[in-house]
Amino acid sequence: MNSDRLTNLIQAACVLEATARKPGNVHPQAAFDDLHYRDFVTAAKIVAPILAEAGTLGVGRAVFDSVEATHSQLGKNVNLGIALLIAPLAAVPPGVLLDVGVRDVLRNLTQHDADLVYLAIQLVNPGGMGKVEAEDVSGPPSVTLLNAMQLAAGRDTIARQYVDNFDLVLQTAASLLTEANEFHDRWEEAIVRLHLHLMAECPDTLIARKCGNETAQVSSRKAQQVLDAGWPHSEQGRILLAELDTWLRSDGNRRNPGTTADIVAASLFAAFRDGDLSPPSWEDMLGDTFDGDPA
Repeated sequence: MNSDRLTNLIQAACVLEATARKPGNVHPQAAFDDLHYRDFVTAAKIVAPILAEAGTLGVGRAVFDSVEATHSQLGKNVNLGIALLIAPLAAVPPGVLLDVGVRDVLRNLTQHDADLVYLAIQLVNPGGMGKVEAEDVSGPPSVTLLNAMQLAAGRDTIARQYVDNFDLVLQTAASLLTEANEFHDRWEEAIVRLHLHLMAECPDTLIARKCGNETAQVSSRKAQQVLDAGWPHSEQGRILLAELDTWLRSDGNRRNPGTTADIVAASLFAAFRDGDLSPPSWEDMLGDTFDGDPA
């Protein structure tokens, strides 16, 4: 797979994730005070060609360059989590399936990769990070990036992907996406359903960092209730989805399930990259939501 093709798939995955009207997240009809849908579309265009070169640049460099370029142009943290998840996947050599190739990528991560990822985190200073005793991101790391992720895996779903060989992305989420009927025509439903399943199975760790584990557990139960009520085919399911969206957006959007959204973006990229799904056209993705050619 050539770099241009990889760039297109990364950009498509990021834009598609942002466009789907997922509860609690930014999308074309919902913004935060400091983040808007256009930011995500612009950021996808910025980082896609950088992440597509992760196999040459190295994972740490691809993450740092992506975050720095986005911050330089937009002045905010739009895609740190997405970069952390997609960079190792994009670094898998062409022709090698992700669930096979990502293991070698992760095993070969270095302390230099950790240095660059720590610098990326320090640059954007994401919310709710707090302090830890070992390898805190406020200082330079003394271990490889994989070792650092192992230390953080118990409190961060993105870090856990590095430890679990991206099992949540490549197995759980991939299965849910590929089971979706008529993805080209019903991609938004498939993405929202995936988002709900992930929230229900893995309490969002961004919510946990900002609001505490109990609130994250509540969000998980509420997502499961939406699914149990038969969303999207039942009126009760649709009512509960709207109530979940309102609840997640309360408290100044501090309950934003941003980690779940990052997992969704990485899962879409993985499905596109390995050929399990193909992205819809830009026109079908964006419709009238964005006035300009994202490509």
